[in-house]
Amino acid sequence: MNFHVYDTTLRDGAQQEGINLSVADKLAIAPLLDELGVGFIEGGWPGAVPKDTDFFSRAARELNLKNAVLAAFGATRKVGTRASEDKQVLALLNSQAPVVTLVAKSDIRHVERALKTDGAENLAMIEDTVKFLTSEGRRVFIDAEHFFDGFRYDPEYSRSAVLTAFEAGAEVVCLCDTNGGMLPQWVTDIVADIREATGGNGILGMHAHNDSGCAVANTLAAIDAGCEHFQGTVNGYGERTGNVDLVTTVANLELKYGRKVLAGNLNDATIISHAISELTNISPFARQPYVGASAFAHKAGLHASAIKVDADLYQHTDPTLVGNDMRMLVSDMAGRASIELKGKELGFDLEGKADVLTAITIRIKEAEAQGYTYEAADASFELVLMEEVMGERPEYFQVESWRAIVERVGRRGTEALAEATVKLVCGGERQITTAEGNGPVNALDQALRQALERVYPEIAKFELIDFKVRILDQEQGTDAITRVLIESTDGKSSWSTVGVGPNILEASWEALTDSAIYGLVHAGVKPV
Repeated sequence: MNFHVYDTTLRDGAQQEGINLSVADKLAIAPLLDELGVGFIEGGWPGAVPKDTDFFSRAARELNLKNAVLAAFGATRKVGTRASEDKQVLALLNSQAPVVTLVAKSDIRHVERALKTDGAENLAMIEDTVKFLTSEGRRVFIDAEHFFDGFRYDPEYSRSAVLTAFEAGAEVVCLCDTNGGMLPQWVTDIVADIREATGGNGILGMHAHNDSGCAVANTLAAIDAGCEHFQGTVNGYGERTGNVDLVTTVANLELKYGRKVLAGNLNDATIISHAISELTNISPFARQPYVGASAFAHKAGLHASAIKVDADLYQHTDPTLVGNDMRMLVSDMAGRASIELKGKELGFDLEGKADVLTAITIRIKEAEAQGYTYEAADASFELVLMEEVMGERPEYFQVESWRAIVERVGRRGTEALAEATVKLVCGGERQITTAEGNGPVNALDQALRQALERVYPEIAKFELIDFKVRILDQEQGTDAITRVLIESTDGKSSWSTVGVGPNILEASWEALTDSAIYGLVHAGVKPV
């Protein structure tokens, strides 16, 4: 029996607060899921959601999936009707999806209170719909909604819903922890009961939500107890606290259990996870297992000392297996081993250079005591390394002065105007530029760019893409120290710089100038 990895990012994942996928978004995400190597992609609910009807229509013409099979989601027929006459059931057929996944009630309380019918009619709805769709050549999967809660209330009825589905011809019955409240031992016991009741016939599946923080653990428990199918979403998207994270689960299955469950390569997981984050417009979660930016990041000096000997001493697996990488974070907790490893990561060989390592370590600790942070500002740290290792950083310009003003006319007047003037020497010439922006920092950024662009046209490719401000000593109010983190890009890669000052403008100016210098260095530009 082949193990089923069933993705429901486009349907259940799209129900997350803040996610609103267009048809174009879904058509862009589906090939990424296919490349990852999932077996099934649930595209949505045709007939009930017009956008999903359009998706299946376009998917039939535009998608060329190599590994995955499209599944259409829907419900069993309505109470008191026939499946062959139910418009929503017919819409599932019209979707042309080779797999139809039907949500079916398996908790008697939902049957009586939500469907407002009796248990026998609900079982007839399951049987009738499965038989009709299979007779039309469709593979039918059943999502037994609220199964675990229903089983704990009335195990006999929930068991009968599963058996009815299999007897009618369902290929898979997926047991759903719809409210996400189960714990691993409960899942183990219940799945074992159902596996015994079915006599090993039919494929059992697991659909977990993360409301108790146990979605991955519950899914693995279900698989240990006999499930050969699980449903999840990339990055754990889903309503409330989300569905089980599909990437984390398959990584555990392949790397910990030694089971090959993806048709694609697991080492594509990180890039695909982040690409889908871009399409959903949900920022990647840095602490996400396996694929998060912090998943293999090390900060403590003690860790670094051990990692120098053997990286596996402080890592549960090789990060490259999921397409990620180890990172060393530089902070006031860092020792010389951390600095040496981070330097190596950035291309600086500091091995055996005890005096340089000591000087850098002392400088970093003193800077962080003043409010700097380098764990999120690799570019600024690399400039520090240049100064300590080579004696100086490249000098592309000399700043004479800068200023920024914000003007608002009248008490409530029109929108405030920001203007900045920068005076510097660049390429042997004095440059004076003035620029406007939607705020003083943006105006400074524009003025600096205009001044430098005349000598270094490469800077036109640089773009500020993120800006973070933190007040470090709130007890002093407006006299508090301000830290600014800036992320920039040249369209190919991104880098982060840090600035600290008594106000947001001074801190921003330091981060902006560091960003320009770093970008020019890595563009291969020589100072003029």
